Amino acid sequence: MAVRVVVADDQELVRAGFGMILGAQPDIEVVAEVGDGAAAVAAVREHRPDVVLLDIRMPVMDGIEAAGVVCAESDCKVLMLTTFDLDDYVYDALRAGASGFLLKDVRRDDLVHAVRVVAAGDSLLAPAVTRKLITEFVSRTAPRPAAPSAERLAVLTARERETLRLIARGLSNAEIAETMVVSEHTVKTHVSNVLTKLGLRDRVQAVIVAYETGLAVPGGPA
Repeated sequence: MAVRVVVADDQELVRAGFGMILGAQPDIEVVAEVGDGAAAVAAVREHRPDVVLLDIRMPVMDGIEAAGVVCAESDCKVLMLTTFDLDDYVYDALRAGASGFLLKDVRRDDLVHAVRVVAAGDSLLAPAVTRKLITEFVSRTAPRPAAPSAERLAVLTARERETLRLIARGLSNAEIAETMVVSEHTVKTHVSNVLTKLGLRDRVQAVIVAYETGLAVPGGPA
C-alpha cells in the first residue's frame, strides 16, 4: 500500500517540487498540496494521510500550530520543513509532536527516505543527531513553565528509566542492550513501555522528556 502524503508550504515552487519528487515514487502517493497551515489541517482531516510535510512558517496557521492539531487528532506523522539548520522553532515543533525535520534544500533521495522512515513509525533523526539537536535547544532555551516535572517519570520502572536515560544519550537499541547487559528484544520492550506509559509518539519526544525532567543533562556523558 502506498504511503499517502500531504505537502504544505506557502511557496508554490517548493511544494510543487516536493510533490513531484514524492509523487514519482511507486510507493508514495501525494494526496494534496496546500499553501497554509489551516489548509494542511483540513487536508489531513479529509485525506487521512500517513505523513504530512509542514513548513514551519506559513500564513493563516503556522506549521507548529498545525503540527499540534494534526498530532492531537490523528496518527499522521509530521515532518517539519525549515530553511535553517537549528531553526529557533524546531524545538517547539518537536514538542508539538513532529517526528523530525528537514531542511528545504534536502537532497531528493533524502526526502524520499525521510518520508518512508517516518511512515514506518520511526523518528527521522538518528539517535546521536537527536541528542545533539535536543541538547542544543535545551541548553539555549529558558526553562518553560509547562515543562513536565520529574514526578512524571514515577510511572516507569528502574530499568525503563535507565532505558530512557540511554535513549537521551543517543544510544541505539543495540548499544543500550550492550550497556544494560540484556537482549535487544528486552530493550525494544523497555522502549515501547516508556513511550506508552509517558504517552509519547516516538524516540524524539522521549529525548525531550528526558531533558525536561532532568533525567538527562545537557553536556552530560555522550
